[in-house]
Amino acid sequence: MDEGHLPHLLFYGPPGTGKTSTILACARQLYTPKEFSSMVLECNASDDRGINVVRQQILSFASTRTLFNSGFKLIILDEADAMTNDAQNALRRIIEKFTDNCRFCFICNYLSKIIPAIQSRCTRFRFGPLLPDQIIPRLDYVIEQENVKTTEDGRKALLTLSGGDMRKVLNILQSTAMAYDEVTEDNVYTCVAHPLRVDITNMINWLLNERFDVAYKNIMGLKTAKGLALQDMLTEFHLYIHRIDFPAEVRIHLIQKLSDIEVRVCDGASEKIQVSAVIAAFTQAKEIIAKKAEVAS
Repeated sequence: MDEGHLPHLLFYGPPGTGKTSTILACARQLYTPKEFSSMVLECNASDDRGINVVRQQILSFASTRTLFNSGFKLIILDEADAMTNDAQNALRRIIEKFTDNCRFCFICNYLSKIIPAIQSRCTRFRFGPLLPDQIIPRLDYVIEQENVKTTEDGRKALLTLSGGDMRKVLNILQSTAMAYDEVTEDNVYTCVAHPLRVDITNMINWLLNERFDVAYKNIMGLKTAKGLALQDMLTEFHLYIHRIDFPAEVRIHLIQKLSDIEVRVCDGASEKIQVSAVIAAFTQAKEIIAKKAEVAS
């Protein structure tokens, strides 16, 4: 960077981890504000994903030189994994032809959706989910600048729901601050329709202590009243299973059953039927515990 050299780049990783911000920071270091618009082309490949964009917009930009700058141009292709294979193959030839004049930066979430020919021509960098220590300083800065009232539990809830996604942290913070006077744990979870801790505790109690029909009625009633997604409920159930002191056999049984249910939910199965499957899994777990207690006695 200091010497003005840059290879073709491929940034990949989950959203909100700084991929686009990193290459834009590099571009601002390479070019002056006056040069920026003529030396940098930024495309969102998910909007323009066909071969015509490669042949027209990208080819015309890469094939021309600027009069007053002898350096290379920079083409940033955001969400490149949404491009068709034909468009990616056409890009491969452009990369080879205009290497002296142009550098490419591909940004994607899924490396497997980029063809091997492009991968081999780029230096790859993986951006992992951000750690809490990396998110907190920026989060605190935004909270201070915007004068947002927050509690410690509210900040922890933001970090928990973010999954290492900085963009998601700020979006949830903004939504909660606009909807409520204070960013608390309950307000954060309510704003994104995520199950509250007390709701999950109630559901687990019903699953472990109530009859099948009572548990189903209570869980579906709470789910409908609060607009909860079964996917979020399954995530919280999984965390709860690890916190409860279940026998190893029971824990293994529940994790396997919940994973099967999650797959079916992702495939579009009926959530009502899958709620029944969750209750059935816990009913079987109770039977396993009862049998082990009989053997032990």
